[in-house]
Amino acid sequence: MEQRLAACAICHGDKGEGRGAAEYYPRISGKPAGYLLAQLVHFREGRRKYPQMVYLVRYMTDSYLREIADYYAKLQVPYLAPASVSSDPRERQRGEALATIGDASRNIPACSACHGKPLMGVLPGIPGLIGLPPDYVAAQLGAWKTGLRVAAGPDCMHDIAQRLSGSDIAAVAKWLGSQPAPASATPLPKNAVKLPIACGSQAP
Repeated sequence: MEQRLAACAICHGDKGEGRGAAEYYPRISGKPAGYLLAQLVHFREGRRKYPQMVYLVRYMTDSYLREIADYYAKLQVPYLAPASVSSDPRERQRGEALATIGDASRNIPACSACHGKPLMGVLPGIPGLIGLPPDYVAAQLGAWKTGLRVAAGPDCMHDIAQRLSGSDIAAVAKWLGSQPAPASATPLPKNAVKLPIACGSQAP
């Protein structure tokens, strides 16, 4: 399988560990298999539009994509050092609040309300947010906000991103990207979190 996924390793690392905090390419090892499979299908079907990914998976079958997703989901490799970001105290405070508390005045749930208190994701379809480059997190939130990235309906991330300002996106991306992985860096079991908003990615 490692030989078959050599093209993946070029960007995502030999074990899917990512390319470091200063790089754009995200960590995929240890992510929920359901999430990984959904993203591969989205790339193949054109719902996600990163050209290199679309090119790689456009002729792959569902069963082949499932093998890839299962392979990376089972990998448990050490997390790379978190990013060192430039952020003032006010921005850091805002980023932490959005990630851990949310903003009730704007109907923005905390990241942890869906992605789990450790922010390591929830099986089968919610990804972890720790260990991702800040620029990648910001880019994905921006893509949801503009409609460039879509997910299975109801598209909860699109709805939430619509309520985030540009400064909110920068703040939460920097805060998430600067956090070290917790001791138990694995997704929570299914139904461990009661979602505050309907989300097609975590359908029953």
